[in-house]
Amino acid sequence: MIRAMSSALSGLRNHQLMLDVVGNDIANVSTAGFKSSMPLFSDLLTQTLNGAGAPTAGLGGTNPAQIGLGAGLAGTVQSFTQGSLQNTGRSSDLAIQGDGFFVIDNNGTQTFTRAGAFNLDATGSLTTADGGLVQGWQADATGAIDTNSPIGRVQIRVGDLLAPTQTSIANLGGNLAADAAPGAVTAMSIAAYDSQGTAVSIDLTFTKDLVVPNRWTVAATTGAPPTAVALTDNVLDFDGVGELVAPADRNINIAGGVIPGMPNAVTIDLGAASTPGRITQYSGASTAGVVDQNGAAAGTLQSYSIGQDGVIVGNYSNGRAKSIGQVALAVFTNPGGLSRTGGGWQQTANSGLAQIGVGGQGGRGSLSAGTLEMSNVDLAEEFTRLIVAQRGFQGNARVITTADEVLQEVVNLKH
Repeated sequence: MIRAMSSALSGLRNHQLMLDVVGNDIANVSTAGFKSSMPLFSDLLTQTLNGAGAPTAGLGGTNPAQIGLGAGLAGTVQSFTQGSLQNTGRSSDLAIQGDGFFVIDNNGTQTFTRAGAFNLDATGSLTTADGGLVQGWQADATGAIDTNSPIGRVQIRVGDLLAPTQTSIANLGGNLAADAAPGAVTAMSIAAYDSQGTAVSIDLTFTKDLVVPNRWTVAATTGAPPTAVALTDNVLDFDGVGELVAPADRNINIAGGVIPGMPNAVTIDLGAASTPGRITQYSGASTAGVVDQNGAAAGTLQSYSIGQDGVIVGNYSNGRAKSIGQVALAVFTNPGGLSRTGGGWQQTANSGLAQIGVGGQGGRGSLSAGTLEMSNVDLAEEFTRLIVAQRGFQGNARVITTADEVLQEVVNLKH
């Protein structure tokens, strides 16, 4: 009877643990990035009453006679199935679609999480709700990101200044009228920028040659009053079907330093041969004009977006965009070996080392900005386990009461 009571007591403890696990799962049904768990039980030691007997010439073999001594908790299994994604509309919220984890620095301790409800602190650092620093790589001044360097905090500084860019290329396109009279003029202006981001207007004048057919000469001025700007390769020759044949490189050039504040050369690109938008000479109206140029004034950070690979792209007031940084992701050989901490996990000896890299590579999954991964707790499954735990607890309790009644009968034999 004592064995039965001891075994049933271990069953009571196990089903109480099962209730604890189920209760924790249900409590976190609305916790972003939470992963449910399931307890695993195993039987304990068994008492052997009779050992196994080998077959003989006249008798068959016999199996061992054993009585179990109860059950114990073998461990808990974490379920890392994908949780559903919920749209939040916040630029700093991130969800992982796949098997990766965010890498967090909690006051010098490296932890990992699936909860991507991030914020920006006073320094522009991307942080968790409890102040942990989201890890990744910061871009340099040109926007280049070295993912082979050590990870560190990711910062998005609101109002960050983007340096001005001097115009070095201006692209022209459109048509110069083939049937225009000799001496006809077509004018256009390049809204360029000098090295300090100051707007500079470069005014171009295309004049049809008075003598040579299918030839146009280009002149340039800048400033007020207008100052002539020296051009090279400024004579344009077209063939009989309206295609540009000279200059051969299809560029008009302004040497560096010719225009004050613009130390670098400026190339006026007339468009590659046989491509849409190139300069042509067909009959009809003149439509030649400036398509675009690559200079920009200084700009301040206005907003940002995060791509599936974790690259943070800043959008600046001058219309330019530049990479600011990249969020790192980690994967493990055995994620079930991770140890739970408040809001995340820590690496253990059985999880394997964190393999840190970028999203979309190495099985780390991809990022979805403006969304959060919800808990993967299945309430229907948890309520089923709740019933199983309750019935298991009741069954083991009944074994104890039955064994007690039998013992009571044994005690009563003396009367």
